[in-house]
Amino acid sequence: MLDKTPAASHSGLDLPASVAGLAALATNLRWTWREETRALFRDIDPELWDQNLGPVAFLRRTRRLNDIASDPAWIGRIAGENAELDLYLGSAPPTSRAPIAYFCAEYGFHESFPLYAGGLGILAGDHAKEASDLGLPFVGIGLFYRRGFFNQMVDWTGRQEHRFPTNDPLDQPVARLLNPVGEPLVVTLPFPGRRVRASVWRVAVGRVPVLLLDTDRPDNAPEDRMITSQLYTAGRDMRLCQEVVLGVGGVRVLEALGLRPGVFHLNEGHSAFLLLERLRAKVAAGQTLAQAIGEVTATSILTIHTPVPEGNERFDADAVRLHMDALLADTGIASSDLLARGLDSKATKGVFDMTAFAIRLTRLQNGVSLLHGRTADRTWRKIAGKEVIGVTNGVHMPTWLGPEVREVLEGAGASFADATRVVHEHGRWTGADVLDGPALWRAHLAQKRRLLAFAGERMFAQFARHGAGPAELRGILTAMNPDALTIGFARRFATYKRAHLMFADARRLLRMLANPDRPVQVVFAGKAHHSDRGGQALVAKVFRQVLSKRFRGRVFLLEDYDMEVGRMLVQGVDVWLNNPRRPLEASGTSGMKAAANAIPNVSILDGWWDEAFEDGRARNGWAIGGRKTLPDEAAQDKADAEALYRVLENEVIPLYFARGTDGLPSGWIEVMKRSVATGLWAFSTARMLQDYDQRMILV
Repeated sequence: MLDKTPAASHSGLDLPASVAGLAALATNLRWTWREETRALFRDIDPELWDQNLGPVAFLRRTRRLNDIASDPAWIGRIAGENAELDLYLGSAPPTSRAPIAYFCAEYGFHESFPLYAGGLGILAGDHAKEASDLGLPFVGIGLFYRRGFFNQMVDWTGRQEHRFPTNDPLDQPVARLLNPVGEPLVVTLPFPGRRVRASVWRVAVGRVPVLLLDTDRPDNAPEDRMITSQLYTAGRDMRLCQEVVLGVGGVRVLEALGLRPGVFHLNEGHSAFLLLERLRAKVAAGQTLAQAIGEVTATSILTIHTPVPEGNERFDADAVRLHMDALLADTGIASSDLLARGLDSKATKGVFDMTAFAIRLTRLQNGVSLLHGRTADRTWRKIAGKEVIGVTNGVHMPTWLGPEVREVLEGAGASFADATRVVHEHGRWTGADVLDGPALWRAHLAQKRRLLAFAGERMFAQFARHGAGPAELRGILTAMNPDALTIGFARRFATYKRAHLMFADARRLLRMLANPDRPVQVVFAGKAHHSDRGGQALVAKVFRQVLSKRFRGRVFLLEDYDMEVGRMLVQGVDVWLNNPRRPLEASGTSGMKAAANAIPNVSILDGWWDEAFEDGRARNGWAIGGRKTLPDEAAQDKADAEALYRVLENEVIPLYFARGTDGLPSGWIEVMKRSVATGLWAFSTARMLQDYDQRMILV
């Protein structure tokens, strides 16, 4: 079984024998979606657990282990959780299918393990978790970033500052991957004028292994040790080296383990060099280049995640040629034959487009929503020679559902023991018909209270760092109004996502927010890439509104957007706002997470919302504007801002505050129930993986 790919035991954990079972619970990431395991760790040392170190670092630091090691109740509780984990790991349905090899540059499993920058990585983490729950033969390939992606700090002027964390293997749920003879696996990669060696770390994601390559080895040159150091480094040469390690190294790891994938799934073009390595190996084994291309193409698929040019990796063609020449030496393959496959649709001279290269050497390609599939098809059809389809993303429900809402959903028949098992009809969860409306509202309010407390603590720490005085700090912990309609906006601060759109008419916005009878507050969160000056300017622009006299106490910005902040927001706000420029939002999985938590969306008809929105009497949220777009961006922004104000003023705010004699917003609760009904199955990773199987893998 793939979950038995050999790995050394974690070298950083030395536990008392009677509680040694904690090591297995800490080093298998199933704890990220099993509340009972998290509760066990929390109860050992609540104060330390709340620092969110992750269980491996937690166990290395807590001083409570000797206390519980002689306690029969604790020993029994740990044994019970281990038995449950063993049952889970051993209950995968038998299969004769060859494994799916899934390559991605980032993985978001949990905020304590920062190998992700944003939606692509979090989607990859959810994909791996769902593959585990469904018992699919699946192996992930990625890179181990010692510096990860940056933590965001916003200074007193709104300027975004960057602090890169340290991923110490001793503190993370990783172990050295072993080769078939029990030695640490190392792969050697040909680079121009030298060789680079990469170690491999194994991460257990339930039943699924994710294998991470790491060039930080003493037998590499100092500069090569840094290749896998930092996710999405701004340096183009270093980024190219990373993608060689990911693609070429990943294939060599699978070969060394004797794994023979039936399908290679490229999650974005970052890993496209895996296709080059597979061609090289097949030609070296005696095939002609044409035969090798045929086999590689037949067993490879590509997911494209963004229509934005910056999201499609492009490199200097001469730099790529150097790497190709090093890899293809002694094969008889001329790099010029393959470089041409990296030409974009305009045949731009001197540029190698990783997405174009991947499209030409994969059997099928997909966008990540139905609308994005059509957008990607218009962009790439000429190169693909066939339709680029849409397979809409989903989210791993056990990871993202809040505990109170989850309990209500389970009471209506939803089961999340292993995967999203819900009775559905044409994509609609039928259990929503029997949801207890008052219970759902109470559950939502409990999650909202938790968000407001969390946000207060976050903002207190931020403003204390800024030097705020005691009087100001005293009010920050309770600055957010529990009775206000709370609008959430959290995502990467790319300019096309238009975080500033709500402020287009400040006076009109203030009238909405400052109404004492119907108060409204807005909470923002989001990072801009450390080389994206335009996005960073948006962070500063929003923060200036936070500090402004008119919006102070009504608009908030939580710094250091990560999975924890995202989880709190999608579980606790009242409305989820998304206002990108259509059609540049490929999917938008944060809105799916909110919808599953019974939080209605107010969104541009882009990405997933274009297909999820119900425009009729049965309402699951609201659309901002329509599907027609204007060629002038300024005119489009103005029209969309007007549409946003109109839907908030005339529909969203009045419905939220329309209370019956029982104090409940019955009309709003119906929208909440409809949001769950249309989101719980249709936008789950369980449905997504089913679609991939039927439309991309088994065709």
